[in-house]
Amino acid sequence: MGFNKTIIKEGIAGRQSIPGDNISVHATGYVIEGQGQTRKFWSTRDSNSPFSFTVGIAKVIKGWDQGMLDMSIGEICQLNISPDFGYGARGFPAWGIPPNATLLFEIELLSIN
Repeated sequence: MGFNKTIIKEGIAGRQSIPGDNISVHATGYVIEGQGQTRKFWSTRDSNSPFSFTVGIAKVIKGWDQGMLDMSIGEICQLNISPDFGYGARGFPAWGIPPNATLLFEIELLSIN
């Protein structure tokens, strides 16, 4: 339970994200459905509009909040997030995320402020 992080591309050496940092990311989210198939439910790349938030202070789902700590600019990772670190039993019907869904995100860290 929780999340599993796989680094796809290393970022630029130097500062890494810490709790309280405002970060900007490109992200694509998928619901993992039966037999490991995925269904995309959201992507900042579709509109070329990065998503910004303060990391490490419970403003987003727990898998993002913890999974994006210690990332460096330019890093691309995949976060496989179990329901307890995602939207849990309530799901997120507006985005078509069913209750108790396992999620997969591909994240690129664009900036740290």
